Amino acid sequence: MKKIECIIMDWAGTAVDYGCFAPVAAFLKAFAEKGLTVTMEEARGPMGMTKIDHIRELFKLPSVTEQFKQNYNRNWTEEDVVSIYKEFEKHLFASLEEYTTPIPGVIEVIEKLKRDGIKIGSTTGYTTAMMDIVLPGAATHGYTTDNCVTSNNLPAGRPQPYMIYQNMINLAIPSVQSVIKYGDTIADIKEGVNAGVWTVGVILGSNEMGLTQEETGKLPAEELNRRMAAVRKRMYMAGAHYVVNTIAELPEIIEIINHKMN
Repeated sequence: MKKIECIIMDWAGTAVDYGCFAPVAAFLKAFAEKGLTVTMEEARGPMGMTKIDHIRELFKLPSVTEQFKQNYNRNWTEEDVVSIYKEFEKHLFASLEEYTTPIPGVIEVIEKLKRDGIKIGSTTGYTTAMMDIVLPGAATHGYTTDNCVTSNNLPAGRPQPYMIYQNMINLAIPSVQSVIKYGDTIADIKEGVNAGVWTVGVILGSNEMGLTQEETGKLPAEELNRRMAAVRKRMYMAGAHYVVNTIAELPEIIEIINHKMN
């Protein structure tokens, strides 16, 4: 009987850090220090990618490229990418521990899945050094996974599939049909699609929504539904098999997939 054996979770915006704010704040500060304005919406666009790749994508934005030319009378180079990445790391490391609180419902659902015999892997746009802060921080709040893979020592990060494959190796999962990738960014969705696994996007608490829990709660129902529908559409267009409002729906999705495979 075919069935789901492994859930591969993302971290910020999926498991911890409601709204995915830790990296956004660090991106904005790092670019601002170089006299470059990046909007919050622009900063969220490549979210989920390895962070230096994320910064490279922000440099490619026409508005940022033009600002750089005006400020420095030349085109940006890879040295500029590395320079801002160093500033980004400085800001992120200074605040990262504050953003390790699990998103509501995550601990309860993941613990239930573990009791059901499902292994919990994880991938991330953070580096190993960043996860050395996030992992123990989340653990103090009661959230742990069976495995965590970063793109360090792999050919590439998201949207490439290598971190998912490394999870499968580490957790001894023999088939992509037995795996769900669960995440909150378009990069997460594309990672799952490229790996050939079942891919599920989550809306509330996500980078794609980009709201704090308090802001989400204060939105009028009509506006909240409109924003959620827009996120759902983007995730399905990116290739998601399913999109859920919260992780509370994940066990039901697992049952649906198990039924489909048998």
